[in-house]
Parts: sequence; structure tokens; C-alpha cells
Amino acid sequence: MYAMTGKLIAQKGRRNELVQILNQAASLVGHLPACRLYIVSEDVSNEDQVWVFEMWDDKAAHDLSLKDERVRALITEAMPLMGAAPDGVELRVAGGHGIGN
Repeated sequence: MYAMTGKLIAQKGRRNELVQILNQAASLVGHLPACRLYIVSEDVSNEDQVWVFEMWDDKAAHDLSLKDERVRALITEAMPLMGAAPDGVELRVAGGHGIGN
């Protein structure tokens, strides 16, 4: 399994808009069989930060999702809300609870 987590920083006062778009993305990719998780979280200690955790069958499935026209449209919509470039890391899932493997 392939996972990634990212920190997104919204422009001041625009986090709710960014979260709304990310939740639309979660609904969209949630219908893809290779997407296992797409979690959007608001940082409780920073009102401008949002964290996203994604888990996929493999990196190829994630990369393919980024070519979907609807996903690309949501990315385009989210970019003007960003106060900084996204920051994140790629992960290899080693185990845990609820991953369904």
C-alpha cells in the first residue's frame, strides 16, 4: 500500500473554503476502488492549516487519480486559497488497524 500525508496552509480566513474543496475531492476519489482512505483534518492549533492523509493500493493508482479531469478541476479551484505551497511526505504502509489488508 502507498500513503501520503500533506499539510496545506490556507490564506487567512479561507480554511473553510479549502476544507470544502478537499472534502469534494474525498468524495470523488472515494469512489475509486484503489483509494482506501482520504481524510481531511483541520489543525486544532493553527486555524489556517489543513492536513490530508491518503492511502491507495499503490502509487500508480494515486498518480492516475491526478489525471482525472474532475480532480484537476478541484486542484485548480483550491490553488488560489493556498497561502503557501503544500508540504508533505510519501509513506509506505507497514501495518495498523483498519487498513483492510
